[in-house]
Amino acid sequence: MQNRMFDVVIVGGGISGCALTYVLSKYSEVKSIAVLEKYGSLAPLNSNARANSQTLHCGDIETNYKLEKAKLVKRQAQMLVNYADLVEKNDFIFKFPKMILAVGEEECERLEARHAEFAEAFPYMELWDAEKIAEIEPAVALIDGKPRPEKIIACGCTDEYSAVNFGNLSKSFINSARNTNTEINVSLSSEVEKIAQFDDHYELTTSQGTFMAKFVVVSAGAHSLLLANQLGHGLDMSILPMAGSFYYVPKILNGKVYTMQNDKLPFAALHGDPDLVEMSKTRLGPTALVLPKLERYTGGTYLDFWRSLKLDGKVIRVFWDLMKDSTIRNYIFRNFAFEIPIIRQKLFAKDAQKIIPGLKAEDLEYADGIGGLRPQVINKTDMVLQLGEASIVPEGENLIFNMTPSPGATTCLGNAYRDAKIVTERLGIKMDRALITKELLGGQDFED
Repeated sequence: MQNRMFDVVIVGGGISGCALTYVLSKYSEVKSIAVLEKYGSLAPLNSNARANSQTLHCGDIETNYKLEKAKLVKRQAQMLVNYADLVEKNDFIFKFPKMILAVGEEECERLEARHAEFAEAFPYMELWDAEKIAEIEPAVALIDGKPRPEKIIACGCTDEYSAVNFGNLSKSFINSARNTNTEINVSLSSEVEKIAQFDDHYELTTSQGTFMAKFVVVSAGAHSLLLANQLGHGLDMSILPMAGSFYYVPKILNGKVYTMQNDKLPFAALHGDPDLVEMSKTRLGPTALVLPKLERYTGGTYLDFWRSLKLDGKVIRVFWDLMKDSTIRNYIFRNFAFEIPIIRQKLFAKDAQKIIPGLKAEDLEYADGIGGLRPQVINKTDMVLQLGEASIVPEGENLIFNMTPSPGATTCLGNAYRDAKIVTERLGIKMDRALITKELLGGQDFED
């Protein structure tokens, strides 16, 4: 593939890169796209079903979302549902019951207030009392057949899409892209070592040769920042890699059970989920653990971590601000303890009993090899941990660098649409926004 020119080269064969490949091929006049994936298969890391919670984040059960964000995420999630209606084979999106569980008087009051605020945007979400919860999720409401002692309510539904195998979805996007008139070249085992900028194109050096591109989009998780830094971009950012681990119990939940988010904690609250690749088990988690590497189970990437951290006084100040808060400090130490074999099951059981009150430590199995790693961005200019998705789009250059923590997988088509508009505008290529609005956005563009 030495010195072959493509209209667009996409670095990263996960859900974000594959979604952009599909959107550009289906809805624009881009003639050729190369997808470069470091490993030997598509979606090998965080998009793999074993590396995430397999949740379609719709804004309805995520209590850390404000209403406006929830409504936007709902529209982007619906794009995946609409895409599923366009393809013949759908092995990636599923319906399960889902709920937000509130335990205790204070949480119940907060959930009731949230339900009232969100009711118009999410009319299918019902408020359930303990008796209704027991019908849908007996293990949540009962202990040995008797009601649990605390007050509980839930906000939930039983007939909405709630789970996605993002690895299968990634492959579906590429298959759909190959059914268009756009030339699609997927090059596996093609780690990008260097991106060089020239007057009218970019050259990407890989183990499979040099790829030339008019436009480059990097959707390579935490490694996106390192590639941006090569070209002098994103130097005011650092990466804090947050790993998530999970525990298994024999299948005890019928659907997804989320808990109320602690507003002081910038990390996901504990939840229980059916496992799409281990259907005989219920998965509980995630934990939250800072790891000095950029990939969870592949070995190495320790040096890449230090290069992306760019440790200095500003980064230390962010860490200090986090650790001086006792709630965050205790949470971090407790999550470290969840990784210690001798004590972790007993400790985790105490937290998991909020969802399954009758759970015992011996019921838990540490899920070896399950869980991923998300790049949380540190903004060194403002000296804050920047939650949510982050992108670097240099002004006047044909470059985009994406770092996409949750809900980046759910919002992959929305993000792809955003990036495709930039790509086509800067390349002077037409994009059929009317068709994408009709097929994926239910007839109303984001800007309408």
